[in-house]
Parts: sequence; structure tokens; C-alpha cells
Amino acid sequence: MSVLNVAFVGTQDYARKIAKLNDTRDIESYVFKVVENSITKVISLLRPLRHPEKIRPLLSVLNVARCGVVEVETIDPSLGEILVAFGCAGIEHGHIILRPEEGEWIDPEQIKVIQQQAGLTSWKLHSTPPDEHEMRTLLLEVLDNLEDQSIKNLVIPVDQFFNVKGVGLVAIGYVQSGSVNKHDKLIALPTMDIGTARSLQVMDDDVDTAIAGDRVGVAMRDLRQEALERGSLLVKPDVDGSNQSTLVQHVKSNLKLKPAPFQQKLLGVGDVIHAAVDLQFVVGRVESIEEDIVQISWDNPLFIRRDEQPRVLINQLDLKMRILGYSDDLSIVE
Repeated sequence: MSVLNVAFVGTQDYARKIAKLNDTRDIESYVFKVVENSITKVISLLRPLRHPEKIRPLLSVLNVARCGVVEVETIDPSLGEILVAFGCAGIEHGHIILRPEEGEWIDPEQIKVIQQQAGLTSWKLHSTPPDEHEMRTLLLEVLDNLEDQSIKNLVIPVDQFFNVKGVGLVAIGYVQSGSVNKHDKLIALPTMDIGTARSLQVMDDDVDTAIAGDRVGVAMRDLRQEALERGSLLVKPDVDGSNQSTLVQHVKSNLKLKPAPFQQKLLGVGDVIHAAVDLQFVVGRVESIEEDIVQISWDNPLFIRRDEQPRVLINQLDLKMRILGYSDDLSIVE
């Protein structure tokens, strides 16, 4: 099974035309499946709820998505924050769809300017909304051309966990990279508890393997519930039982902040920020700034993939434009 996770910021009506509603929490998910040449392909739309009141659901879908779809009904500050967030997340594939409110008009040239300033020059702008068939085709084309992330080390951020009678502890999350098999040993971070994948489910089907892109439920054996929390990470242990080949633990970091477009806030010593990466949402405090190097002390450990470090979205929640920017070159301060 091949899956494209799409960060979808738009109307529920349009999402329902493209795919079938699958789950609702602080994020709605919609799923469309098709079989081509004996290969099952899945489009998974992830629609964050409560934006602009809450930014965390938007950041969470950006951590997972490889493509974006944004419907534009009006031009307002929340649209700017949304497009800037996509740009800072480095999502190169996407579609902006103009769907003005009844009796209103949106200037495509104005949207193009915002699009370019937000760093989304590779996205396609649609003055006329594509129908559901055209949009599915466009998204499947993206899926066919994505780099395979399943050959890398396993990383599964956990966003739900609970006990199921007769099954035991179940952890649910998106496979960010790598693959997981039944009976694999897994480390839960940050507690370092080790358990075994007793069984796996992807889209309500029992499977032997889940790969990058899948939303997987992992039934764990020999893992206590206290070992997990929202934002925990599951990885495979190294030969020595550690996780050092996959993730690096940061208690204090140096980073170069790449500022978000339109952001006027300058970080100062003592400022509180939030880092979002791999469904972690960690609070930090600025301890020092020397030239372009910002030193951050984290309230809880922040785990960063060792290979091909992903972009860490840096945010400040009391600003009008909450996305400060991003960093992809965090280094540990000993």
C-alpha cells in the first residue's frame, strides 16, 4: 500500500467529495483508495480543526504531510499564516484553490504575490476549483513521484494510545520513515522502555508490515501504559539496545533560525518558544543569542532524526503571526 498524506486546509464539503471521512479528533482524516496495477494507492486528507484559534493541529498535519491543498475563500491574516506555515514546513507539492464567498471576488494576482513570498512557488494556483476527479488525479501524480521513505530508519510519533480488552496496549501514529513488522522490538522515547509489536493494523486491516506514510496501530506486548504519552516516539533499538543511530536527544540546542516571511518579531533572551517536529510540541527558552546562533534550553527532551534532519518549526503562541520560522540544523549543546 502506498499512501500520500495531504495537509488539507479547506471546506468539509470539498474534502468529502475527494475522499471518505475516516476519523475526527482535533484533525479530520479523509481516505480515498484506488487499486492500480495490483497496487493499492491511498490519498489521506488531514484537515486541521479550530484554526486560527489553535495552531497545534495545523503544525501536526504539516509534520506528517508530503503535499498540501489550501482553499481560499477570503484574504485575511489567517491565510497568510497558513501559507507561511506550509512554506516553512518545506512542503513543495501543493495546490491553492480560489473559492470566493458568494458575491465576492479574489484577485489571483494578489494570491500569486502572497504565494511567492510564502515560498510556495512550486505550488499550482487554480482560479477555478478542480472537481474531485481532477484533484484525485493530481494528488495521485504526486504520490507516484515521491521519494521512498520506507528504506530509512523507523520513526513513529505516537498521538494516541489506550488499552484494548483482549489486545492490550495499542499505540497509534504515522510512520514518518522506515517500516515496522510484527514481532519487532521497539523503544518508546523518552522513557526508553522496550516492548514488542504484537500485531499491526493499517486502516482497520491486520497487516504484517507498515511502511512510511501509513497510520498504524501497534498492539504492544511487555510495554506499560506509563511508557507512552502524546508525542512519544517508537523506534527500533540498535544492537546495543540504544536508539542513537536513529534519533538524537536534545536537552539544549544551538540553532540557526530561518525567519518566516512577514515575521517582524526578533527573538530575545528569555523568550519562550515552541518547537514542532515529528508530532512533538516542546517548549523551549532562549538562553543566549550570538550573531545568528540561538541557544535554546528545552523543558522536555526534543528528539531529532540523525539522518536528513527535518525542519523544526519554531513558533511563539502569543504573536499574531505565530510561525517564527524554522531550523534544519540543530546541534546539541553539551
